[in-house]
Amino acid sequence: MAVPAAFLALFFAYPVAAITARGLYADGRWHPERFAEVLTDPGIGGVLWFTLWQAAASTALTVLSALPGAYVLARYDFPGRRVVRAIVTVPFVLPTVVVGSAFLGLLGRGGLFHEWGTPPVTGPVAILLAHVFFNYAVVVRVVGGLWAQLDPRQEEAARMLGASRLAAWRTVTLPALAPAVAAAALTVFLFTFTSFGVVQILGGPRYATLEVEIYRQTAHLLDLPTAAVLTLVQFAAVAALLACHARTVRRHRGTRGLVDAAGTARRPRGARQWALLVAVLCQIVVLLVVPLAVLVERSLHGPDGYGLTHYRALASTDGTFAVAPQEAIGNSLAYAAVATCIALVIGGLAAVALTLPESGRRVGRLVRGFDALLMLPLGTSAVTVGFGFLIALDEPPLDLRSSWILVPLAQALVGVPFVVRTLLPVLRAVDDRLREAAAVLGASPARVWREVDLPLARRALLVAAGFAFAVSLGEFGATVFIARADAPTLPVAVARLLGRAGESNYGQAMALSTILMLVCAAVLLALENVRTDRSGEL
Repeated sequence: MAVPAAFLALFFAYPVAAITARGLYADGRWHPERFAEVLTDPGIGGVLWFTLWQAAASTALTVLSALPGAYVLARYDFPGRRVVRAIVTVPFVLPTVVVGSAFLGLLGRGGLFHEWGTPPVTGPVAILLAHVFFNYAVVVRVVGGLWAQLDPRQEEAARMLGASRLAAWRTVTLPALAPAVAAAALTVFLFTFTSFGVVQILGGPRYATLEVEIYRQTAHLLDLPTAAVLTLVQFAAVAALLACHARTVRRHRGTRGLVDAAGTARRPRGARQWALLVAVLCQIVVLLVVPLAVLVERSLHGPDGYGLTHYRALASTDGTFAVAPQEAIGNSLAYAAVATCIALVIGGLAAVALTLPESGRRVGRLVRGFDALLMLPLGTSAVTVGFGFLIALDEPPLDLRSSWILVPLAQALVGVPFVVRTLLPVLRAVDDRLREAAAVLGASPARVWREVDLPLARRALLVAAGFAFAVSLGEFGATVFIARADAPTLPVAVARLLGRAGESNYGQAMALSTILMLVCAAVLLALENVRTDRSGEL
């Protein structure tokens, strides 16, 4: 745990503590009375309530909507399956400001549905739909990754012993999936709890989450004390949620029968299975493909009709940008590659540490606390992290403000929890008797992990790499504060274009977003083509 703990201490805890202290420490003393001033404000109370209930509703809708998709993509083998898996993951890489703009163009005033005579849809309904769109892939990839490796013969044995299809699934499969479902639900809740771009665009002035309010207090009102209090409130809520999650994981620990994922998928048989497949594909089209299609349509629609006008404009600069917007493509790919490597190393070490045997109650508490710590970056305001980097990492020996590595470090902070949450259910499901047998035959601990754990976890490792790369490509909240003007990322360039008036700038923003979507789809499709056989060899 030493390397992941040091990474989080230096690049997460230290910057966040620095910016929080600056807001609550003044005139040589701390000011705890600011908590009462902020929390008794009726406006802040409304923000807290909206943040909580919309996150809970978004999580419930996402899990219920995506579980059928996770099952179909894990168990059914059909033409175009890998393409569908890539399409499902594409929305997750899009910057939240782009997701909000796509739904505004679909549901808002003047949007596609409004042109067809439907009243414009904004506020909570649009926010919830956008959150389902954005987080659908989390449930499909995290739950589906484990579901694909569960031995279907266990459920078949229950059916042969007289259990109904529902009873067999409830008593055999659901307990095995519980850790992955809990991990996916936790991740979705944290993302929606700290939602920023989607709420800012679709919520308007009436609806704001804690993240939006922190940004407003920091960037617009320069009220660091209020922003610091709201950041600590966010910390407290996330810590309570992680404590509940840790108890759930302990209750559902146990040995699961894992097999090679390539051997569990079968062609649909019978009308019921084909109907389920068609229903899930229709759901994916309505929830995911239609908003993406609107994004592409807006990128092609120019003043003279449809064409590539906005794409050609990306190669030039009018003096507002230090570089042409198209250069952000190469910057994003390079930053994301480095961030993925960092996230895999840090998250991989953390996941392995969390699966080692616990010796004693104190060690168990330490491990559970470490597990919760790993998830904190997802529940912390990205605005706070970005400002914290600028304030804390500007003096030796950590003077990184002018270094390119600062952006991958910020992106890796978001990628590490995904690596841990993806690998952990699979590593915990490995039968301890396999490890013990290898040890009895003389294998060292390192060789036991290499020969037993790694082959079973290799597919999950690829899924984790895809997630880390995707979230690094789309990270916006912290990157917008630390990316240099001459080396912007795709989300930063998109946000700058959206912030400028004019149809041309909006079209270029949609064009860059479409390029980001296609790059992500290509990378994820390449990962889908990497298969492992039963021996674990690539």
